[in-house]
Amino acid sequence: MARHDGPMTSEAIARMLGTNAVVVRRTMAGLRDAGYVRSEKGHGGGWTIAADLGTVSLLDVHRAVGGPRILAIGNEDPASSCAVEKVVNAVVEDALREAEALLFARLGAVSLAELARGFDTYCRP
Repeated sequence: MARHDGPMTSEAIARMLGTNAVVVRRTMAGLRDAGYVRSEKGHGGGWTIAADLGTVSLLDVHRAVGGPRILAIGNEDPASSCAVEKVVNAVVEDALREAEALLFARLGAVSLAELARGFDTYCRP
């Protein structure tokens, strides 16, 4: 969107991403609520960027559209009575917390402006 002139419709974004326009609208709603994009209805309307890309990180985007968890793996049975499982779960949970903290730190350090520059590098003729 940062390299597109004018608003982009949900349908155009969906085609670009290979998904459904409803999914795009749902995702963009979270970004709109966070103030990162805005939408205009009607002919010639669509989604536009509303924030300075240098001030928005990947972590900000995750928080706007994702959720509290970023890793989908974890303890399957936190109430297990098996001592071995309890010990293993504790170690795995510690490792997952450390990995998540590292990932959050890295995502927080990458701005959308950096991604746009990377896009420019790959897409220049």
